[in-house]
This record gives sequence, C-alpha cells and structure tokens, in this order.
Amino acid sequence: MSNLGNFLGEICKVILPIHEESYKGNQDSKIAVCTLSSLDLLKKIANSEILQSISIVGRLLSENKGIDEIIEYVNQNKKIKKIIVCGKEVWGHKAGHSLIELHKNGIDKNGKIIGSTSPDPYLKTSLSKINYFRNEVKLVNLINEINFKKIKQKIN
Repeated sequence: MSNLGNFLGEICKVILPIHEESYKGNQDSKIAVCTLSSLDLLKKIANSEILQSISIVGRLLSENKGIDEIIEYVNQNKKIKKIIVCGKEVWGHKAGHSLIELHKNGIDKNGKIIGSTSPDPYLKTSLSKINYFRNEVKLVNLINEINFKKIKQKIN
C-alpha cells in the first residue's frame, strides 16, 4: 500500500494546487493551529491578528509524513501544549482523523496508528517522541470547522 500511496501522492502534487505552507507567529505561545486541507483558512489566520497569539499555523495533508512532521515539531518546540485541529478534512487521507486517533490510541508494534481508517497510517517517528506528543500536547478537535470566528474563540 505504501508504494501505491506514494505514487498517488505524487500524482496529486501534479494535479492539485497543494501548497505546503506554514506561518510562524509568537514563538512564546503554547498554541499551534492545524488547518488540515483548508488553504483559505490558513491564509486568513496567517493574515490576521491571531497570528500573534499562536506559535505556528500550518496544514496537514497526509496521515503519515505530515503527522511525523507535527510530532517532530512539538518535540523540538516544547512550549507548544495545544494544537487546534480545524479546517476541512483531507479527502481520502483523513489526516485529521489519524492525528486524533494517534493522540487517543498511539501506534502498534509496526508503527500503525491504532484506530485510524486512513489508507497508510504508518509513522516513522520514535515511540518516545510520540509518547511526548500524546502526554504533553492537548488536541482540540474542530475537524471540518472553517468558521474563522469560532476558531478564533478557541484560540482566545
């Protein structure tokens, strides 16, 4: 499945206008925001006063490499204690669902996210880094929420 998933991912990069963007805000903030596949929401947050209230805002497009990157980021930036997961879910990949399931259930001995229904939910990140993420970071599940005012309320 992994080779097929990589192949399909490469096709998506050519066909779809996917921009892997993130914007840094206040590096002393304990809050990060993940807008899943919602590029418009990402830009709205990045271009608002909210950016000064959060450490970083970015997207999550895959249930494997993208989640590995989030775990690495929070392990390198230990000030982050909360991630607001919002925006439209990634069709087919269900990256937001996988992130929530990882936080709740962890991984099995093969690195698969327990409870994930995504096509390729296998992580390469170390178990100790995953455990830090699960124990030290709170997730706020606003998957499929794109209302800027509601998200802003959760940040404040």
